[in-house]
Amino acid sequence: MLVSPSVPLLSGPKSHLLMHSTLPAPRIVNVGEINMAVYETGSGPPVILVHGFPELAYSWRHQIPALANAGYRVIAPDMRGYGGTDKPTRVSDYTIQKLIGDLTGLMDISSLDKALIVGHDWGALVAWQMALLAPERMAGLINLNIPFYKRPPINPVTIMRCKLGKDFYIVNFQNSDEADRRFAENPARFLDVMMRRRKRPVAATGNKREKRRPISLLHMLDDSEPTGEPILDEAELAVFADAFSVGGFTGPINWYRNFKHNWKSTRGVEQIVRVPTLFIGASEEMVASPKQVEAMRPHVPDLEICWIADCGHWTQQEKPEELNRLMLEWLGKRYPVNT
Repeated sequence: MLVSPSVPLLSGPKSHLLMHSTLPAPRIVNVGEINMAVYETGSGPPVILVHGFPELAYSWRHQIPALANAGYRVIAPDMRGYGGTDKPTRVSDYTIQKLIGDLTGLMDISSLDKALIVGHDWGALVAWQMALLAPERMAGLINLNIPFYKRPPINPVTIMRCKLGKDFYIVNFQNSDEADRRFAENPARFLDVMMRRRKRPVAATGNKREKRRPISLLHMLDDSEPTGEPILDEAELAVFADAFSVGGFTGPINWYRNFKHNWKSTRGVEQIVRVPTLFIGASEEMVASPKQVEAMRPHVPDLEICWIADCGHWTQQEKPEELNRLMLEWLGKRYPVNT
């Protein structure tokens, strides 16, 4: 059990989280440098769920009960800068070392030598790097949507700026607070624009997919009619909007502002993931291509790849039943409850 005083995540009439959720009540635990809001249920082999941007532990609301009912001890934190977890103010507070340290600190306070890590979006990037920097703490890895990227020879932001332009969202985040301010002006609007089912466009000349275009979140926000079908109902959207109305977006965006630091600080790290790994891709994913997924095979020797059809970026919320089935099938083979 996690031992700490209980602290409410949000105060006032806007807190919808517990009344619209199958999640257990959160606890606030000190994981070393920060206090972290953690949702935990079940017993058995531990599984830690790591969300991405702009999300919360609540993004795993469909997976938490399924994994617990299957016999796993499920631990889902609001990550640093998000939800009920502390939000340090400096960019340097959000390095990959800090983010991994929060997870190992959570494992320490939970009396866990190892856990299986599940990551989505930025959570997948953290989990891939944890497999390089702290593999001894990992019993295995399941990552969604974002494949392993080998450390490039030059600053990745420089590559993004040259190939994708200054409006590409990660480039835009680097030296401007425009996104911080614009997203915070109306969190519900931003989150509704973001969390939608979208299909990759088909080229007019045939059945081939069009080349992926650089993503500008600010341009998406400017569209009068967002594309795609919303994946959140009104109450679910309120959970996310309430959290970001309180906490803002600067902490989460600071994760992106450490790309250069993370690249420099991992020079010389062997680019081989040596833990058992399941990767689950989505056919309509806009961020990563099937070619990039296949390119990771030489760097992840113990790798199984599965695909979910007719699914975009928000896999655990778009196709929860299919995702749960794939995860539990692989866990049954590689991380069974009788371990």
